[in-house]
Amino acid sequence: MRVKHPRNALVVGGVFVLVAIIYYLVSHDAGGTTTLAALGIAMGLAAYALVVGTSDDL
Repeated sequence: MRVKHPRNALVVGGVFVLVAIIYYLVSHDAGGTTTLAALGIAMGLAAYALVVGTSDDL
């Protein structure tokens, strides 16, 4: 699957942040929530960097 627009790449990270919010509401565990939120931010930035840095020649 190719993510063709950088905005869609940031949605990947947003899904993990949403999961972190739901996780906190269910478990009230600050450590797990922080880890999931950090994962979401890292995934969003990495996906964005890959989409922006990839040429359209492929």
